[in-house]
Amino acid sequence: MKNVLVVGSLNLDLVCQVKYHPKTGETIFGSDLKQYPGGKGANQAVAAASLGGRVQMLGSVGHDDSGKMLLENLRSSGVEVKDIKVSRDVATGTALISVNEEGDNSIIVIPGANNTADISYIRQNTNVIDSSDIVLLQMEIPMESVNYVVEEAYKRRKIIIVNPAPAQMISDEVLKMIDYLTPNESELELLSGRVCSTDEEVVSAAQVLRSKGVKNLIVTLGDKGALFMNSNETRFINGHKVKAVDTTAAGDCFNGAFAVALSEGKNVEDAIRFANKAASISVTRVGAQSSMPLREELV
Repeated sequence: MKNVLVVGSLNLDLVCQVKYHPKTGETIFGSDLKQYPGGKGANQAVAAASLGGRVQMLGSVGHDDSGKMLLENLRSSGVEVKDIKVSRDVATGTALISVNEEGDNSIIVIPGANNTADISYIRQNTNVIDSSDIVLLQMEIPMESVNYVVEEAYKRRKIIIVNPAPAQMISDEVLKMIDYLTPNESELELLSGRVCSTDEEVVSAAQVLRSKGVKNLIVTLGDKGALFMNSNETRFINGHKVKAVDTTAAGDCFNGAFAVALSEGKNVEDAIRFANKAASISVTRVGAQSSMPLREELV
């Protein structure tokens, strides 16, 4: 099994249930306010470790109770955390999440200590990149840090997976270094500049990114599955229809599971099917890391 390094964010998620998401200027009542360990990076690390992966994480938390709780949850999930930065000057990142009756979410992220996962911190930990085989990133840490990790991992010939969430533009130069880019439909729209309301439009937008040098593109499509495109093929891979309770971190679960599947030597199609199954289980539960399935649940 190959070593998976996740470089990314750690947040405390504050989650409430709402009947529907409010319009601009509207006040509504919520219920069941709870807190969960979250952050896209930490979510993906927990997803990978819960499925049996050998996982280490780089990122930053504050020197506070929230940071301690996030680190302890990662440890208990089997993630190596010894090189995660603890910042004494900035609070741990926080995400405010509302979940409606259909299980769809709306999220506001306050980055906090995640912004201190800067290039100087990454530079101090390039040995961790050296010892990894697969590097998985998202975009809740500074974009210059993401770019730097991609460049360093590329120099070292690591397998690079980038989940471009929350959606931000990526330079063509960096896109060419990425082995697997995993946007959802809205992220694909931003990166390609194309509307993605139909399957045909998704394929057309994906072709735009392929023309920019993306080697392997995986567009996650919720319960419809995923589109996989590279120089040899374009195909839709079916997902799993389930009753969604909370879609928070479904994409993170997909990415963590996909990294584990690759670490075990699965081919890309089988890795996507494995990740689709894991994500379909995660949406039937409330919370981010608390919703991640164990390996035996995917048998």
